[in-house]
Amino acid sequence: MTAQNRVQQMLHAPLLPTLLQLATPNVMGLFATTIVIGYDGYILGRVGADALAGIALVFPLSMLMLQMSAGGIGGATTAAVARALGAGRHEDASRLAQQALLIAALLAVLFMVALLGFGRGIFGGMGGRGAALDAALAYAQVLFGGAAVIWFTNVLAAVVRGAGNMLLPSLLLLGTALLHLALAPLLVFGWGPLPGMGVGGAAASTLAVNALSALVMVAYLLRPQGVVNLRRTAWWPRAALWRDILRVGLPASLSPVISNASIAVATAFVGHYGTAALAGYGVAARLEYILVPIAFGFGTALTAMVATNMGAGQSARAVRVAWLGGGVVAAITGTIGVVTAIAPGLWMNLFTQDAEVLGVGASYLRIVGGCYAFFGLGLALFFASQGAGRMLWPLTASMGRLVVLVVGGWLCVHVFETSATALFAVIALSLVVYGSTLAIAIRMGSWTR
Repeated sequence: MTAQNRVQQMLHAPLLPTLLQLATPNVMGLFATTIVIGYDGYILGRVGADALAGIALVFPLSMLMLQMSAGGIGGATTAAVARALGAGRHEDASRLAQQALLIAALLAVLFMVALLGFGRGIFGGMGGRGAALDAALAYAQVLFGGAAVIWFTNVLAAVVRGAGNMLLPSLLLLGTALLHLALAPLLVFGWGPLPGMGVGGAAASTLAVNALSALVMVAYLLRPQGVVNLRRTAWWPRAALWRDILRVGLPASLSPVISNASIAVATAFVGHYGTAALAGYGVAARLEYILVPIAFGFGTALTAMVATNMGAGQSARAVRVAWLGGGVVAAITGTIGVVTAIAPGLWMNLFTQDAEVLGVGASYLRIVGGCYAFFGLGLALFFASQGAGRMLWPLTASMGRLVVLVVGGWLCVHVFETSATALFAVIALSLVVYGSTLAIAIRMGSWTR
């Protein structure tokens, strides 16, 4: 199917088959990314505890860069390119792709300067000491030294998705994940006469496979017959197109910051109940990292479909797309949540046999699992809102979640001194607030006013 036909499919074909066709490869590709994250932990765990501790220090910042490049600026790029194509403005779509890559280069430099110039102070402030701090710096210097590779790869994938091709980025995610599984241990431990790089080898492997992926997508976007072509117009900064991307990309990039703050706040409050409570919560809440690739996979398809229809002036169809996608993701995440609420051992027993930890984790899943439908609904509607170019209410919903956690957690821990189950109820309420706030805003016409 040509790119032009894919655009027409998003504008006129039945909604559910189109959504499933676009989302399925995304979900598969993102699960490959999840496997890579776990595999890196396994490989570096063989290096030693200090290596694992060092990676734990870098992980939040590396994930922030990934979320901003793929979800924030990347999602805004997908939306901007798809809106332009939906309106028949092919040259603008090509110009937007160029400007997105210029923005990616600027933000990559900012990450590189911050982490290479101030990494020791940042990781030291996060609690890094001794060999763990050295491991964090060794990994960060390689990864953030090549920050441009990560940014370009994710923004190029966003451009390709905006043109309606969900399959190519997903195949590249799968292929590069397999390559990383083979390359990472060779670079970490060495092979024959080649010495190992230690912790930095895992980061070098990540950069190498991403660079290969980027080259394939550049070749795809240089095809003369493509609806988006990086050589169609001259390269220079265009303020109007930067605004088109950043008016969605900057607010969207704040969302992972707020989400990570919510997780940090919840973790801090749970820590008041002791080590077993923290361990049980950590294992149970890890299930939410399985839900995110599902929401992200459908969400990137929603961004493209909503943006294309909004660009074509079909706002009513765009809203129907959003509700359909939100309903599908809510049904999947809600089913997973209900199953684990009824039988928490299905998840908890995979990680621990400690009775106290199992008890806390089971309590968390029984209370919070039933609200995972709202979590999935909110994530799906966030991506749909990117496509619509309406980011006020997604940020409001994220802030509402954070406020509920801060106020409710403080009351549970410092005022009423409740049990951990009351805090878990607050966490569940925060997910309900997140999903329902965004759903109500869209239902009340926030996209069409």
